[in-house]
Amino acid sequence: MKRIHVAVGVILNSNNQVLLAKRPQNLHQGGKWEFPGGKVETGETTSQALVRELKEEVNLTIELTEPLMVISHDYPDKQVLLDIHTVNHFSGEAEGLEGQQVEWVELTQLANYDFPEANKPIIDALNKL
Repeated sequence: MKRIHVAVGVILNSNNQVLLAKRPQNLHQGGKWEFPGGKVETGETTSQALVRELKEEVNLTIELTEPLMVISHDYPDKQVLLDIHTVNHFSGEAEGLEGQQVEWVELTQLANYDFPEANKPIIDALNKL
C-alpha cells in the first residue's frame, strides 16, 4: 500500500482559534472534522502544497508556514504521512470552496469534534499551546 503524503495546515487566527473543515461523506474518513490541506504533488514542497491546497479548498492566501510535526499513520485501507505546518500569516475569509463546512474553533473546544485517528497527536500538541 502506497503512503500518501499530505500537507496539513493548523491555521490560527488572531483570536487564537483554529480552522477546521468537515470531510465530505464520500471521502475516506467522511463526516469527520480535519485540519485543512491536501496531497503533496510531485516536485512540490510541503509549504508549496499547503499554499495551493488552502487556496483551492478554503480560499485563504497563505504568506508563511512553519513546520509543526510529522505523523505517519496506517488505517486498514490507507497509509498517510501527515506533514503538519502552522499557519499564522494569511489573508482572505475562510469558506468551503468544495462545499465542505468550515468553522473557526476555540482550541479548548477541539475535544468536542470527531477527528480521524491520525489527527489525535495534532490535537494533543495544540492542547499544550
